[in-house]
Amino acid sequence: MVEHEGGGTTNDDIDDLSKAFAALADPTRRDIVARLADGDATLTEIAEHYDVSIQAVSKHLTVLENARLISRTRRAQARPAHLEAEVFDLMNGWIERYRRRAEERYQRLDAVLADMNDEENPTTTTTEQRGAAS
Repeated sequence: MVEHEGGGTTNDDIDDLSKAFAALADPTRRDIVARLADGDATLTEIAEHYDVSIQAVSKHLTVLENARLISRTRRAQARPAHLEAEVFDLMNGWIERYRRRAEERYQRLDAVLADMNDEENPTTTTTEQRGAAS
């Protein structure tokens, strides 16, 4: 679930995340997103890079659009697609939240292991160090 500053979650955010992650599960769609990161492109311009029909690329764009990862505007005859940052920000926030939790768990584990190591290998006392130096 996605927590907002107020601590609440919305079903819309959960739906958006699910649609976005599902859309990006396909390698062709991830590649399309990578290409659109360089700039807007029309269906025909995008399709030139793939060995599939224009209809197949159009379906990929529709999935990305339904997931709100891209939008398409009508400019004369062309409908250039471009990335939309909002859902990417939502995804990044979700990922970062769990990355931080994992990092905190690793830090706690490191502390426990360091304590265990200290118990198994106690450092020598100052008196013992003086006796060894003589």
